[in-house]
Parts: sequence; structure tokens; C-alpha cells
Amino acid sequence: MKSGFLEKLIGRLGRIGPEEVQNYLIRLAEEKGFLETVFNAIQEGIIVTDSNGRITYLNEAACELFGLESEDAIGKRLDERVRGLDWDALSQSEGAVSRDMEIFYPQNRFINFYIVPLAIEHRGAAAVAGIDDFGQPGSSTPATARQVGHAMILRDITASRRSAEQTIESERLNALTLLAAGVAHEIGNPLNSLHIHLQLMERKVRELDEKIQGELQESIDVARAEIARLDSIVTQFLRAIRPSKPQLQPENVNAIVDEAVRFFAPEIQDRELVVEQELRSDLPLLQLDRNQMKQAFYNVIKNSFEAMKRRGVLRVRTDRDDTHVLVSFTDTGIGMSAENLSRVFEPYFTTKSSGTGLGLLIVRRIVREHGGELSIESSEGKGLTLTIRLPYIDRRVRMLEAGSPRKNDAQ
Repeated sequence: MKSGFLEKLIGRLGRIGPEEVQNYLIRLAEEKGFLETVFNAIQEGIIVTDSNGRITYLNEAACELFGLESEDAIGKRLDERVRGLDWDALSQSEGAVSRDMEIFYPQNRFINFYIVPLAIEHRGAAAVAGIDDFGQPGSSTPATARQVGHAMILRDITASRRSAEQTIESERLNALTLLAAGVAHEIGNPLNSLHIHLQLMERKVRELDEKIQGELQESIDVARAEIARLDSIVTQFLRAIRPSKPQLQPENVNAIVDEAVRFFAPEIQDRELVVEQELRSDLPLLQLDRNQMKQAFYNVIKNSFEAMKRRGVLRVRTDRDDTHVLVSFTDTGIGMSAENLSRVFEPYFTTKSSGTGLGLLIVRRIVREHGGELSIESSEGKGLTLTIRLPYIDRRVRMLEAGSPRKNDAQ
């Protein structure tokens, strides 16, 4: 990086007197402060390292992205402060390198980083003084470039990345919706036919000998149970990708939470589970479809119980902020890895041996149909927290404060 002031200063090194040194140092400090102010005003993160990968500078945006403290990070290797970054491989390239990465701390974000080698022109003392190899003034030796480190520019691409993911998800769900129509027809009709024929067989069985009747009735019961299971799978599939429009009524969310928990009373008692409820009493009534929201809470609680061992603890908490009611479920289960956490809403993705992979997909569709949001935080082996945010104020627009007219508006 060149600076007009620095170039002039270097050119005058041989002629600077002791009394001028303090003035130049003050000037250098001012320029350093000015550059830091500029870099801290930039929204993109900037990290500079030396040739060994140790951090020599980072701006406020970079600290915020990675959850770093500037004083603690300076002098440390970048890959020690940003774990998972293969700095040795990235720094081997002779040119610029651009990559995308996903970070999980302090927030789950997608970052594009651009790494470029830093080189400075190096001249000998004679060249600085303007003296050539023969001691004659007025000429200089050519400068040589020496690599002194790397600069990394970081850009938060979370919004664009998630927008692209939502587009892909929408296309996937549209395809699944078309498939659902075929599934409902191709599987639903045969299931109804099988159910009718089982009823006819059951009537005939009643006319047979009691011993034969018992054996056949057992087989009929097994077949009927399997038909019911298939019918349930089809119903869940259709509900996940084509939910019915919610019938909204003013509802007490605490009452719905309590009903969902009481549904599991036998399992809670049998497995000696503990459910701690911290339900805020002054919550406003929400416009909800009671049955759909109860189904969402039921699915979340069921997932938590399946993830916990005997005597596990589930904490259910309700709260509010300026615009939303929050319902959080925190369990002491096995948690989830970062890789699996990024796939929890994919249709049919499950970590359970007998799961359908539709439970959380149904929850998210119900929450979104109510204008809400859903988030999950987890670490492998340390439990999981799922939070549902439901709006109680319809904020379609937000008026901004009046300010100075923009340049284009004033013309």
C-alpha cells in the first residue's frame, strides 16, 4: 500500500533532523487513526495477517462477524481464532482466492471471503537516497516486491444465500405438491378398497369355526393395522406439504402449550421425565388455529422426548417482546451436529431409525402459515432449543423518520 506522505517521508529519511522526528511521528499517528476510522466504517470485515498467518489488524466488522475481541486477536494465528479455516492451504495460492463458508458463532451466517497476498516494494538504502551502485546521484536501482502477508475481505451473504435456499425449497415443495396429488390418488384409493374387503372378510370369518376364526381374525387385525399405518403416513405427507388454511381465532397460547404437554402425561410418568413450564401470565391473545398450533407443539415435544434418556428435562417457556410472543422448548437430549442442524427442514431427513423426517417440516409450515418464525440452536451432546416466534402486532409497514432529501429527490 502506497501513501503520498510516506513516500515523501522515505525520500527525506537521510535529511530529517532530530527536531523534526516528533512532528513526523504525530503525522503518522494521525494518518493511522484516520485509516482505522475509515476501515471501521466499512461494513465488510477486513483482516490483515503477516506472512506467518498472525493477525496484525482487523476492523470492527470482522470482530462482529467472528465474535472476536481486537486486543485478544492481534498477534494470534487466524486459524486459531477462526477454527475450521484451513489457512495453510488458502495462503499457498500466489493469487487471490475467493470462497464461501458457513459460521455458527456468534450467529449462524454465510460469509464470502476474499484473500489476496500483500506485497511491498523493497529498495536498498542507496536506492532510497537516490544513489546508484557507482555512488552517483540521480538514479536508483529497481525495486523488488516482497510478500509480507495477506488481506482478507469478508462479506455477509446470509440474506442472498437464504433467499436462494428459499427459492430452491419453494421449487422442491411445488414438486412435492404435484407428487402429493398422485400419492393421494394412487395409494389412497387402494387403501380404501383394502379396508372394505377386510370388512367383508371379517363378516365371513364370523361364520367359521371358533379356532379358525381366531387365527384369521388375528391376520385381519394385523392387515388393518398396517393399512392404518400407511394411511397415517400419507396423511402426514399431505399435511406437511399442503397444509390447510388456518382458521384463526383469539387464543391463549399458554393454554395450548399446557394441553400439548398434558397429552404426554402417561409417557412423562412412565419414563420419569421432568417438564418445567415457565409461562408468562401477561401474554396477549393471538390469532391462531388452535388445532394446528397444538399439532406443532405436539411435534416439538415429541421430538424432545425421543432425543432424551430416562429422567430427561424439558423446559417450556413463553415470553414476549415488542412484536412477538416467544415459545421456546429446551431439552437435555443428545443435541445435533452443525451438519445435521442445517438439514433439519429437508423432507424425509431424520436421525432416528423409525422417524419419517416430516415432523419439523410440518411445524415450520404451520408457524409460517401464522406469520411466525422458527429457529433452532443446538450443540452435539448438549441438548437443543427450538424457539417459535408468533406475531401479535400486524406490522405491514414502518414509517421512517423524515430526513434530508436525497440528491436524486431534490433534482
